[in-house]
Amino acid sequence: MTTDTPARLLQLLSLLQTPREWPGGELSDRLGVSRRTVRRDIDRLRELGYPVQATKGADGGYRLVAGKAMPPLVLDDEEAVAIAVGLRAGAGHAVEGVEEASVRALAKLEQVLPSRLRHRVSTLQAATTALTSGDGASIAPETLTVMASTVAGRERLRFAYRAKDGADSRRVVEPYRLVSTGRRWYLVAYDLGRDDWRTFRVDRVSDPFATGARFAPRELPTGNAAEYLRRSIHGQQETYDFAVTFDAPAEALAARVPAWLGTPEPLGEARCRLRGSAGSVEWLAVRLAMLGFDFTVQEPAELTRCVRELGGRMIRAGSNPEDPEDPEDQEDQENPADPEASD
Repeated sequence: MTTDTPARLLQLLSLLQTPREWPGGELSDRLGVSRRTVRRDIDRLRELGYPVQATKGADGGYRLVAGKAMPPLVLDDEEAVAIAVGLRAGAGHAVEGVEEASVRALAKLEQVLPSRLRHRVSTLQAATTALTSGDGASIAPETLTVMASTVAGRERLRFAYRAKDGADSRRVVEPYRLVSTGRRWYLVAYDLGRDDWRTFRVDRVSDPFATGARFAPRELPTGNAAEYLRRSIHGQQETYDFAVTFDAPAEALAARVPAWLGTPEPLGEARCRLRGSAGSVEWLAVRLAMLGFDFTVQEPAELTRCVRELGGRMIRAGSNPEDPEDPEDQEDQENPADPEASD
């Protein structure tokens, strides 16, 4: 039970910011107070400017709705538009470190945005193109926010799904968590049609719809959505455990390597080792080369062969048999006035 009124109000506001309707009895149970106290707390939020709507009846409850202005303590119109656009960009791509926070924040923000600001956000995003990093598939932010709201509200989700082989199906699930691997988004959910747990690539999902039907959360076999996803992915494809040493301090490499690829182990002041697993040695070879440090593959043998082939291909691509002269020598000859070239 939360006896501190300000803390209880913040907890109540956090619950109301999820896009669903909360029955008074459920709020009472969550907060550990009486329904009468819940009603008084709702009135306090309204006095602070938060547009809390109440519906009557046996199935009635409370929800936060879009009002005529942004609630106090949040943002002005320009800030709200700027942050919503930024959150959509961060949510639409699996950007490590901000992806899940972007989705949660976007779901809360768009729940209370007035319609005029929501229109400005959509117009601005449609008129701009972002140059984003990473090689994962882009996803409509609306898809993620619908999924995030059903996860938070424990609400069944219906959507169309396209499998790897191109087969289309309709699914009804009890969503558990959204998980980002840094390249892609996945939904971990209990599939009611298959009567089992499943993982879904979000970029293959279309027409997500929150059904409004509530459910009691089931116990995930692994207890952790990220671990369940890892086992699911590794169970569907051949994976390779790798070990690579880098001629760089562990701190310098850690600043460039994504966390899902592994954590560098120090081997001295200027060397470190990276261990992990990957499903494609070709992709891994390119990703390691992009880190910008010299490295040596210790295992597996498949990665060693792939790195050698890639290195040879790059050397051949950079050679020009029709121009045998050294480009730097040629530049010096063409620029005799250069002080360094004249010395």
